[in-house]
Amino acid sequence: MAKKWIKGAIKRPGALRKTMGIKKGETIPKKKLSALVSHLKKKKERKGSLSAADTRTQQQANLAKTLKGMQTA
Repeated sequence: MAKKWIKGAIKRPGALRKTMGIKKGETIPKKKLSALVSHLKKKKERKGSLSAADTRTQQQANLAKTLKGMQTA
């Protein structure tokens, strides 16, 4: 079994970073990630649903939070 299977499973590496405007090689700050998730959650509550792009961004942000949690464990 490969050691870095998660890296190979990510379909669009760097897409969340590009969306957030963070340069390649820098880590995504936890505060910015949480702010993005809460912003998208509030947007979904106001409008009832999100666009396809916002839905994808929300999924990417949730995955990033999950992976960040696994990293420290």
